[in-house]
Amino acid sequence: MSTPQEVAVIVGVGPGLGASLAHACHAAGMKVALLARSADTSGPLAAGLKGARAYACDATDYGNVDSTFAQIDEDLGAPTLCVYNAGAFEPGSILDISPIDFERCWRVGCLGAFYVGQQAARRMVKAGRGTILFTGATASLRGSARFANLAVGKFGQRALGQSMARELGPHNVHVAHVIIDGQILSPRYRHLLDDRGPDSLLDPDAIAAQYLNLHAQPRSAWTQELDLRPWVEKF
Repeated sequence: MSTPQEVAVIVGVGPGLGASLAHACHAAGMKVALLARSADTSGPLAAGLKGARAYACDATDYGNVDSTFAQIDEDLGAPTLCVYNAGAFEPGSILDISPIDFERCWRVGCLGAFYVGQQAARRMVKAGRGTILFTGATASLRGSARFANLAVGKFGQRALGQSMARELGPHNVHVAHVIIDGQILSPRYRHLLDDRGPDSLLDPDAIAAQYLNLHAQPRSAWTQELDLRPWVEKF
């Protein structure tokens, strides 16, 4: 009996890491669901990947997440890999941050991770296998000045990942949190290489390769937290 084709759900697709994850999962032979707030973002990427589909989904809206996962079940099948890569951040002084901006960043960084993680977990526990990965940041570990909007959501996302890993591991569902400790290379930041030197920014394709390594890990040696940084980054 042939093994069913795997299904990857990537939430938070943009021109950087999200796009690299889409290409990596597609190259690995997976069917890929690309989720972004607007299909204008994910649609062109999906069009270039055979078997990929784009979905407009607001990760902070429970009903929208629920219906999107139901549609993915119908279109592609239940996910075997789910990556939560959505994020929102507006730097600002604690004296000036608006409650609306603070809540929005928390909803994207933490609440959306819960909504998506729960939907993926329900399907994976039923199937008896799967991998759920969360994209963290330096702010997952350290709340720096003017970074409250990012750090609070990322701290919560990290705690969510730890709780899920402990509960879902016995069900053969691997949950891991990846700390991206540095700036990810993108067309917008390519000019920084001239000042910092080669490989001073994280290559999104290299990050995506590590995500697939986590998905392929044997359960006798699972990683719960992985930190990635350029070789020149101080830590």
